[in-house]
Amino acid sequence: FFLLFKIWNWINDVRDQQCYILDYQCYKPSDDRMVGTEFSGEVIKRNKNLGLNEYKFLLKAIVSSGIGEQTYGPRIMFSGREESPKLEDGILEMEEFFHDSIEKVLSRAGISPQEIDLLVVNVSMLSTVPSLCSRIINHYKMRPDIKSFNLTGMGCSASLISLDIVRNVFKSYKNRFALLVTSESLSPNWYAGNDRSMILSNCLFRSGGCAVLLTNNKSLKHRAMFKLKCLVRTHHGAKDESYGCCVQREDDKGRMGFHLSKSLPKAATRSFVDNLRVITPKILPVRELVRFMAVSLLKKWNVVRHGSSHKGASQGPIKAGVNFKSGVDHFCIHTGGKAVIDGIGISLDLTEYDLEPARMTLHRFGNTSASSLWYVLAYMEAKKRLKKGDKVLMISFGAGFKCNSCLWEVVRDLGDGNVWKDEIYMYPPKTLVNPYMEKFGWIQDEDPSTFNPG
Repeated sequence: FFLLFKIWNWINDVRDQQCYILDYQCYKPSDDRMVGTEFSGEVIKRNKNLGLNEYKFLLKAIVSSGIGEQTYGPRIMFSGREESPKLEDGILEMEEFFHDSIEKVLSRAGISPQEIDLLVVNVSMLSTVPSLCSRIINHYKMRPDIKSFNLTGMGCSASLISLDIVRNVFKSYKNRFALLVTSESLSPNWYAGNDRSMILSNCLFRSGGCAVLLTNNKSLKHRAMFKLKCLVRTHHGAKDESYGCCVQREDDKGRMGFHLSKSLPKAATRSFVDNLRVITPKILPVRELVRFMAVSLLKKWNVVRHGSSHKGASQGPIKAGVNFKSGVDHFCIHTGGKAVIDGIGISLDLTEYDLEPARMTLHRFGNTSASSLWYVLAYMEAKKRLKKGDKVLMISFGAGFKCNSCLWEVVRDLGDGNVWKDEIYMYPPKTLVNPYMEKFGWIQDEDPSTFNPG
């Protein structure tokens, strides 16, 4: 009886350590913050440090970026002060998001702010005193014993880092509620120089955010949307090339910006491969792992037996790729850019149907940094793709260089539109081609000696 009692206690403890998402709410700024083609041109013209070559580079970048005309920017851009930000601009940008999304997610779930036991906030490029966590706690008058974590500098992969904190706290405390808040501050981080590696970030990043309500209370699992199955974090900060591929720094004129180096794709690939190596055995069925091992061994045996120069090798090598769809139903990919989405699609052998949520999110909302994964998830939900028992793989990348991934199980059929509910019927559009070339294509034919952007 004692042995049975210990086994039961162990099973019960494991059940109490589960991590469920009760609800989440993505942020949709007001329409007066929408960044269309005309306004983008106005903002670029205000930068007097750009020459014709920089204009051509920006045009090529934004035309091929996959970003549309309905993304959102911070208010500081619309007042023409992006080159002279104040601390209050960054705080205002965050508070608009906090007050909208947090209130909506708590209200829908029927949870009061005083019931929150754990608060984790990640905003990479804004650090305030008091912290953003403290500002939320003060605004909602949360309990004095709340556990709070404020993360900065974690880049676009910070959502899953925050989730890992929640998961680990849940292992030590039963029946808790956690609020995960993820966003990025653009107001104080607009680059006004002409370094190509730094002006590229101006084309990709847009305003957004998400508030996620989680619990490990097993009595509430029938109300949950998702259950966390596993999470893997990979950090290549020890490699100098990876560490230096995404860096906030000053250019040679002392202007602060976010540098994206040419080694970024290589660093992302390395971290992605290492991350997959760890998470693959956790998420795929045994039959697929056995098949992969058998095919790999057969391939090696053929190479040893015939040699790479054997004339039979012209028929092509035996394909030994893993079929991720054998254990994953949906792929939630970070919208770091069109190249990121394409690269993951090729690596995992995904179809356009699989990549559609990420492409549409990039087109509609841009790269909203760490919160982008939740917009992609909301798209799947709005399209009523998420059915009970489905598995969703999240993949994100971030400065450092990091690759984080996790697997969710859908607890019940989902169909709420979240941030997409008023417009999901318009997606996917017939074309993702944005109108920047049509509007500003004349730049390609300009004479450098007579070029005048004004």
